[in-house]
Amino acid sequence: MISQQVIQDTAYDIMGRAAIDIPPDYRSGVEFMIEKEDGLSKFVLQTMMENWDAATEDRRPMCADSGLPRYYVKVGNEAQYEGGPIGIEHALREATARATHDIPLRPNRVHPLWRTDHNNNVGINAPEIDWSFEPDADWIDITTVHKGGLFGTDYRMLFPGDGIDGIKRFFLDTLLSYGKRGLACQPAIVGIGLGGSKDTTMVLGKQAACLRVVGDRNPDPKISELELELKELGNSIGMGAMGFSGKSMVSDCHIEVGYTHTGGMPMSVHMFCLSSRRATARLFADGRVEYRTDPQWFTPYMRRETTSWQN
Repeated sequence: MISQQVIQDTAYDIMGRAAIDIPPDYRSGVEFMIEKEDGLSKFVLQTMMENWDAATEDRRPMCADSGLPRYYVKVGNEAQYEGGPIGIEHALREATARATHDIPLRPNRVHPLWRTDHNNNVGINAPEIDWSFEPDADWIDITTVHKGGLFGTDYRMLFPGDGIDGIKRFFLDTLLSYGKRGLACQPAIVGIGLGGSKDTTMVLGKQAACLRVVGDRNPDPKISELELELKELGNSIGMGAMGFSGKSMVSDCHIEVGYTHTGGMPMSVHMFCLSSRRATARLFADGRVEYRTDPQWFTPYMRRETTSWQN
C-alpha cells in the first residue's frame, strides 16, 4: 500500500527538482546548439548554462518565473494506494502549497475575475492533474511540470486537403509570431498535437512538449521523419536564443496524434520553457521511490489503436 504521506512528500520533492535542476537531455541539446551558434545567440546560450549551474549549486529556482506547476499521474492497474484518487489529489495539492512556500516558487495562481489568490499556487482547478493508467503495473508515476502559462501555445483547425504542407505552414506561422512578438523563451521543445477533438489536440500538443525528452522519436516512422523535418525547418528561419538572430529556435520537435473527425485535422503548437522544467518519481508499494527526468508518459498502451489491450 502506497501511503498518502509518501505521495505528498515525493510530490514535494520533485517540485524542487523540477524548479532547480535542468534535465540532462535538454542540457545536452543546448550544448549541441552552442557548437553551431555564434554572436549574441551563442552568448545567451552560454549564459543560460551558467545560470543553470548557479541554480543547482545554490538550490534555488533557475528562473524567477516558476510558471504554473502541474502534475501528470500514471497509475498502475494493480497499484494499491491510501485514500484512492481523491487521496492522491489531496496529497498533490498539499505538496504544491508546501513547495511554493519552501523552495520558493512564485505564487502565480489567481482567480481569473477577482485576481485573488491563496499565495500557494492552489485554487479552483489548480494545480492541474492529468491522469493515465498502465496495465500490469503496481506502481504510481508522478511527474511535475512547471510551464509558463501565458504564451507559447496556438491552435488552428486545418482540413484534410491542407495536408503536410498545411501543417508546415501553421508551424512556421506560429514560430515566427512567437519569435517576433517575444511570446516564447527559445530554444524550446516544440510539441504538436494533430487530430482528436479540439480539446484533445491541445492536450496532446502540451504533453508532446512537456513529457518527451530531447532525442525521443515517435514510433511511427513517418511521424518521426516529420518531427525531424519540422525541427530543421524551425531552426532555419533565422531566429536563435531568446529572439536574437541565429539557428537555435527548436531544441526538438515532438508530434502526438489522435483519431479525428473525417472532415477536419485540428492542430496545436506548444513551446515548452527554455529550461524544460520537469521531474518524475515512481512510487512502489514497499516504500521505494525512484527518481528520473524522463516522464515515460507515452507508453505503447497510451498509443493503442485497438478496442482491447494485449501485451
